[in-house]
Amino acid sequence: MKNNKMKIKYALLVCLLVVSTAGTRVFAKAKVLVFSKTAGFHHNSIAVGVPAIIKLGQENNFDVDTTTNSEKFTTDNLKQYAAVIFLSTTGDVLNDVQQTAFEQYIKAGGGFVGVHAATDTEYDWPWYGKLVGAYFKSHPKQQEATLDVVDRNFIATKHLPAEWKRWDEWYNYKWIADDLHVLIKIDEKSYTGGENGDNHPMSWYHEFDGGRAFYTELGHTDESYADPLYLKHLLGGIKYAIGKKK
Repeated sequence: MKNNKMKIKYALLVCLLVVSTAGTRVFAKAKVLVFSKTAGFHHNSIAVGVPAIIKLGQENNFDVDTTTNSEKFTTDNLKQYAAVIFLSTTGDVLNDVQQTAFEQYIKAGGGFVGVHAATDTEYDWPWYGKLVGAYFKSHPKQQEATLDVVDRNFIATKHLPAEWKRWDEWYNYKWIADDLHVLIKIDEKSYTGGENGDNHPMSWYHEFDGGRAFYTELGHTDESYADPLYLKHLLGGIKYAIGKKK
């Protein structure tokens, strides 16, 4: 009799657990797609940037797929990713059908990370320009410059010094969106060749068309992907795009 009561209690407990979890979605580990197709200039740093992002994923509990194949941009395939990273893409990398699939992905709440030459991409696709936040114009020779970290409360910049001196390739922009939350500006007095004046952003984020977008201009050099400050900056942007706040 005692055993029967125990069995009944156990069955009731199982039923309660089933009912209590019936409305709970179980989420798999986040996955991101690193897209590095180039139809213009090809950055050598892509070769070190891809494994660096894979390593970030291994160390921070998210999976990483990589591709240069634009045919991966279908509605069904993109659904599996929490964010898509355009790693120094250049030129016209997606056709009309693929562009539509990516727009639908962002509108459904997807995340976007643009790295360096992502602003030198898809000049004839205005929606993409608004997503990434700016379009590349030119750059002077590589040199050291001083970056002003204007928001040190954000996940991608809270670890950075207020003034960050580093060597990279510094972009000028022909167009900059006006809805960006700027994180880092470059001090044009600290180097030669700047053309955007006092408002010369280098990294930003914003919510756009249902999704989340982060961009960092930094990352031209191979050395960037062995720099702990830069890698943590990039990781923070990826986390934001995935939907994490810490």
